[in-house]
Amino acid sequence: MHRWSKLFIPTLREAPADAEVASHKFLVRSGYIRQLASGIYSFLFLGHRSMLKITQVVREEMDRIGQEFYLPALHPREIWEASGRWSVMGDNMFRLKDRSGRDLCLGMTEEEVMTEIARKELRSYKQLPQIWYQIQQKFRDEPRPKSGLLRVRQFTMKDSYSFDIDAAGLDVSYQKHHDAYCRIFERCGLKFVVVHADSGAMGGSGSQEFMVYTDAGEDLVASCASCGYAANIEKATSRLEPVVELAPTGDGMPELVHTPGKGAIADVSEFLKVSPNQDIKAVAYMATVRGARDAGKPVDELKAVAVFLRGDHTVSETKLLGVLNGELRKQGGKDLAVAELRPMVAEEVQQFFAGPGGFIGPVGPQFAQDALADGFTAVMDSGLEGRHEMICGANKLDYHLRNVTPGRDFQPTITADVRNAVEGEGCPNCGHPLKIGKAVEIGHIFKLGYKYSESMGARVLDEHGKEITPIMGSYGIGLERILTACVEQNNDDNGFWMQPNIAPFEVVVTPTNTADEKINTGAEEIAAALEAEGIDVLLDDRDERPGVKFKDADLIGVPYRINVGKKLGEGVVEVVTRAGSTRADVAVGEVVEHVKKLVRG
Repeated sequence: MHRWSKLFIPTLREAPADAEVASHKFLVRSGYIRQLASGIYSFLFLGHRSMLKITQVVREEMDRIGQEFYLPALHPREIWEASGRWSVMGDNMFRLKDRSGRDLCLGMTEEEVMTEIARKELRSYKQLPQIWYQIQQKFRDEPRPKSGLLRVRQFTMKDSYSFDIDAAGLDVSYQKHHDAYCRIFERCGLKFVVVHADSGAMGGSGSQEFMVYTDAGEDLVASCASCGYAANIEKATSRLEPVVELAPTGDGMPELVHTPGKGAIADVSEFLKVSPNQDIKAVAYMATVRGARDAGKPVDELKAVAVFLRGDHTVSETKLLGVLNGELRKQGGKDLAVAELRPMVAEEVQQFFAGPGGFIGPVGPQFAQDALADGFTAVMDSGLEGRHEMICGANKLDYHLRNVTPGRDFQPTITADVRNAVEGEGCPNCGHPLKIGKAVEIGHIFKLGYKYSESMGARVLDEHGKEITPIMGSYGIGLERILTACVEQNNDDNGFWMQPNIAPFEVVVTPTNTADEKINTGAEEIAAALEAEGIDVLLDDRDERPGVKFKDADLIGVPYRINVGKKLGEGVVEVVTRAGSTRADVAVGEVVEHVKKLVRG
């Protein structure tokens, strides 16, 4: 039996000064975690017990669909070079050298390692499908660690990988993971939503995120209450209402309009008495194209990119990166990737537009026909398709153009959805107004396709003896994210509570007066009886005032408390359910069965 007096549970009455979100405050106050360095945390007794239980839930569900491996956290450079991600990962990857000068890194994920095993070991279609998973520490050189365990530099991940003979097989493996994830999060007591998501550096044809709504979240999710559509804002699309077009002037062709000192969209709209949705906004970037080779070494090249969209819209840089990288792949640049975007500086704006910032536009510059070729790439948001008689910068100080029609007056290199959806715009499925809320990602599943198996040379023979490339999926869960999401969803001013199967203890038995022999003995007997029934019980045998014990019990996440006090003389104890702080008097002879039903039910 675990006795509180013998354990190290360093509870705090005040949260650390730098703690901003509920999970950070309460996990420190309850003695679950302590910070070692920025973004690096130690898990103490209670935190480790909870993490072990979360791990067990994940392992049980993953064992239903796959096989557990244990892979190294230290990776040689060569396998990341083979996939093309050694340079793409940039500063997010922890890199080091061994004593012989060989480059190594700390694993952020295991696509390369798993594909290396598959490349060497899988030979025939008869060995497929395969689902391999592991639970391991991962490392990311996070530039701005914050919010406790939500943004860290070392974390625990369940990552799994599927290898199938074809896309239909991948669909089956993907669905197995989707269903397993739903069971995992339901067993952990989380209220979650599954959203369409961007694949990012992982690559692949599609992905979904499992999100928990919370004000602590750094992701934004657009969702529809009518049809259930949900997507990360980085992926979300929306229906646009028809816009009233301006009447043409003169011969209907682009004409200069003097707009002295009116460089911002709001100022131009007010000056010309038009709506921002009748303007064309220009956003100019320099894109870093990474992976070009020079004597075997990666070289970064800067390429000019301009985005044109409605004046009342904003650029989604995640969507833009995805579009640019998709075009690179179409053009055969499989070893190239746009790693980052930055705004053009004044000199670059002048170079590519021959005009000043605030007055630049799409009419005049020569755009490349191929994305990120030596010329200037222009991306037009799909929201401008079909529009006419619009206003845009004239690439001349204090002047704009009116009567501008996309497709007639300028030809973009690419037309695609590159804008952020806005709350209130129509759902892409049913048209109902979208809502946007903050959320935390707790899991992510990807259809990788052939990105890694192709680049790393994994091959098997099909049933006709022909050599083919297996198709892959990748699937991750952040275990610390499950813990933090539970705290974020289930807390009040006094602390938090957890699902019994992932709480450090299921029940705490609290004698209100340890100096009273009958109360003390009664508490001991109840705790022993619960333990005999397989209940994970903590006996608070400390010589403390009842109020201190109650506060600590409320703080540390245990879902049920049995108060053993003066009513014991009447054959009654008090059972407190932490969620909602509901209380019930229960006969001593019935308390074990009562608590068993609460815990197991």
